[in-house]
Amino acid sequence: MSISANWSYPTAVKLGAGRIKELADACKSLGMKKPLLITDRGLASMPITQGALDILDAAGLGRALFADVDPNPNELNLEAGIKAYRDGGHDGVVAFGGGSGLDLGKCVAFMVGQTRPVWDFEDIGDWWTRASVEGIAPIVAVPTTAGTGSEVGRASVITNSMTHVKKIIFHPKFLPGVVICDPELTVGMPKIITAGTGMDAFAHCLEAYSSPFYHPMSQGIALEGMRLVKEYLPRAYKDGSDIEARTNMMSAAAMGAVAFQKGLGAIHALSHPIGAVYNTHHGMTNAVVMPPVLKFNRHAIEDRIARAAAYLGISGGFDGFYDYVLSLRAELGVPENLTAFGVKNDRIDDLAAMAIEDPSAGGNPVALTLENTKQLFRDCF
Repeated sequence: MSISANWSYPTAVKLGAGRIKELADACKSLGMKKPLLITDRGLASMPITQGALDILDAAGLGRALFADVDPNPNELNLEAGIKAYRDGGHDGVVAFGGGSGLDLGKCVAFMVGQTRPVWDFEDIGDWWTRASVEGIAPIVAVPTTAGTGSEVGRASVITNSMTHVKKIIFHPKFLPGVVICDPELTVGMPKIITAGTGMDAFAHCLEAYSSPFYHPMSQGIALEGMRLVKEYLPRAYKDGSDIEARTNMMSAAAMGAVAFQKGLGAIHALSHPIGAVYNTHHGMTNAVVMPPVLKFNRHAIEDRIARAAAYLGISGGFDGFYDYVLSLRAELGVPENLTAFGVKNDRIDDLAAMAIEDPSAGGNPVALTLENTKQLFRDCF
């Protein structure tokens, strides 16, 4: 089955195998003449990255690369990226990679036009209106994983290197002007990354669907996103060269990020501080804490999850859905709990305090307090 599509929701999305060849045209369509490709260290020397640089170079756009990006990017990476952008006289960003490369690339494009510190644009109230929009650089996003959906997101997650707290930096202009989703770029992902990023997409859809806020469009997108993960993630995990599965997982990832405009919840509120303190993989952390959070929220979401289970072809209502999550995790090699994941239980009080302050906490169906969040963390070990 061959899948190819052009989408304009929520931005221009070019989906399909081989469409990385359209990268230079995408840059030119946004007025770029000298883009800076930003990715993480692990991808810098990979053939897919060098191939993207070749495409830019052949079109007369140069082959500038910045790859000083940590798995959980921080303000030090951001400052270095801004310096590279300015020193190179660049006029746009190609954000390339998984969540770290995409988030850092988007944030560099945003911050090159600002004079205030990045923390002044945290996703709090109307703080985003503090930004000067004139100097924000255009962005082309090229995901190489299928999980975060950052390619269609209006925010970046940046870790404060001093406090080890993850902050969500938001502005509508974070949304890339063009997105290229080429499933061939994801074929080489290791199984563990396929699993972790795929479960991240599932977590985004699940939490958006469960959020108590009113956004029926996002809720519908989240439901279909879960179906795509259910059908195609095991296939992509089993056979990394399955292009149909890889394409549908890229769709599910983008759908999850669009859907969580409706809200996230305790899965992410717990995962963010764990990742910031222990430097764990975000998607895999979501997968580890997912069952305890489902139990925690049960009385508030039981009927809604039963409806989702029916749509997904899962019998048994909430219990059937819960058992499905456990079986999916087992199939993908997800650690059973945080202890098995290698996380210590020596900072539960600190983690709980960080979790209830996380922006995702407000979207949880059950209100998070310091005490019930401490117990929720204990249940995750």
